[in-house]
Amino acid sequence: MLHDFWENFRHNLFKPLLLFFYMGFSVPILKVAFEFPYVLYQGLTIYLLISIGWEGGEKLANLSSAQLGQAGGFMVVGFITNFFIGILAYLVLKSVTKLRRVDAATVAAYYGSDSAGTFATALGVLGAAHIAYAPYMPVMLAVMEIPGCLVGLFLISRMRQNGMDKLGNMPDEPGYNPKAKGPGLVAAGDHGHGSADDELDVEKDGGGPSSGGEGKPPGIFSPKLLHELFFNPGLFLLFGGIVIGFISGLQGHAVTDKIDPLLGEALFQGMLCLFLLEMGMTASRRLKDLKAGGWQLIAFGVAAPNVFAAIGMIVAHVYSHLAGHPLELGTYVLFAVLCAAASYIAVPAIQRIAIPEASPTLPLAASLGLTFSYNVTIGIPVYIEIAKFISKTWPVIGSAIS
Repeated sequence: MLHDFWENFRHNLFKPLLLFFYMGFSVPILKVAFEFPYVLYQGLTIYLLISIGWEGGEKLANLSSAQLGQAGGFMVVGFITNFFIGILAYLVLKSVTKLRRVDAATVAAYYGSDSAGTFATALGVLGAAHIAYAPYMPVMLAVMEIPGCLVGLFLISRMRQNGMDKLGNMPDEPGYNPKAKGPGLVAAGDHGHGSADDELDVEKDGGGPSSGGEGKPPGIFSPKLLHELFFNPGLFLLFGGIVIGFISGLQGHAVTDKIDPLLGEALFQGMLCLFLLEMGMTASRRLKDLKAGGWQLIAFGVAAPNVFAAIGMIVAHVYSHLAGHPLELGTYVLFAVLCAAASYIAVPAIQRIAIPEASPTLPLAASLGLTFSYNVTIGIPVYIEIAKFISKTWPVIGSAIS
């Protein structure tokens, strides 16, 4: 078993997708004078989100009402699981790191969400290995992105009620000044690169609030914040792709076959390679920001994905037993990825509006520089092998969801 594990793990580490990531990661290290065109990165992000949504929606159209009910139950489980992971991340960060509580809560919010880039990479790896997964998993990507935002907003709200100053310091933390003037707030839609419609990758400019000015962060249920939470460009494109794919799938292959060559597996793999080239460059540059967080944050960024992925696979397997329906191998892997990944799109956008007191660099350094890099290089192959072991060791009796 150990020999098979090592062979499969070694094989997965050197798939073309990951080799492109390694190449991008080496660009800043080797000081290569190369900049990935920002407009091209935007185009790749748009394509990947719509392609994931299209394929998921097309497959959803072929599910029976009973299968859709099973999918709905799993989505509720996924939402609760990521909410629990966000709380757990905060408790761990507060205990083992030297981060301010506002920064610990913000980092925890990132980990209570998920990552479209990691999910897309996992889809690419599963597709190359011909591993099946449930068609509703792209919807899970959207559903499981929300809990982290709610965790962060809840924790920060409690801190403000307990006397946090406008710079993010609690009364028992160094530098506390109740008369301090806070950082300026970034209005919804003002993300540093232009309009909100252009902002699909907030990690580009650090995700922090603008300097100067002062204002009161919006409440948890403010219209501006709710709009940013549920109608951010990433979620809109993903849900839009799902809806279009679903409606098109109901009309049959005569309609979908005309679009599949553009949004299907073959072109998706190539686009994902270019996306990972740029993400490797960005992740490599983010590593320097980890110095401010100390070795404890670095250890968390590497260890947390493994713990949260294990929690995810255990939850998925228990749900599978209770429902009496075996899950596909790829479903285990994708659910583990959604639990293990950390946001670098949705939560930073929420942070800009509602949590200007928190550090704009620490959460992104951990989520993108460490956790994203770990998941796409080592994590996904490891999760595949663990999922194989769980499925074979404790099989579920029933008919698989397809």
